[in-house]
Amino acid sequence: MEAVVNATPLIALGITGHLELLPALFNQVYVPRSVYDEVVIGGDRPGGTAVQTADWLIITAPSQTSPIPVTLMGLDLGEQDVILLGQELQAGWLIIDERLGRRIAQAMGFPVKGTLGIFLVAHQLNLISQADALQAMQKLSHSSVRLSPRLIAWFKAQLLVK
Repeated sequence: MEAVVNATPLIALGITGHLELLPALFNQVYVPRSVYDEVVIGGDRPGGTAVQTADWLIITAPSQTSPIPVTLMGLDLGEQDVILLGQELQAGWLIIDERLGRRIAQAMGFPVKGTLGIFLVAHQLNLISQADALQAMQKLSHSSVRLSPRLIAWFKAQLLVK
């Protein structure tokens, strides 16, 4: 199964040291060129080095552009490119954390996961322990990645369901 990943999940997985979950969960992992540039070239982003050295990432640009300017949709260029590339590849999953990007992708029929969803699936498949998943969430909550109290509560409840 193929996945197309946006910037925040790449950064979050890099911060927590769990970027390698992506190739463990998906056969192919695509990153739009605009997203790669945002994470790796766009400054000293946390997780940027991990993304830059991940030789399993397939970095490519979508062949199409949106007829609607991204600013009118409220998306950033990376989110738009994730959706366009997902559409082009008929990807199995889009990995997006931002709420509007997730809503638009879901409205277009894509299955969507966020960073915490990746941790949950990895835990369900015994790739990481419950303690590791909780520790990763804690690390994110103390980083530049914003996690709402509601999202943290949901994650903890889902983690206990296994």
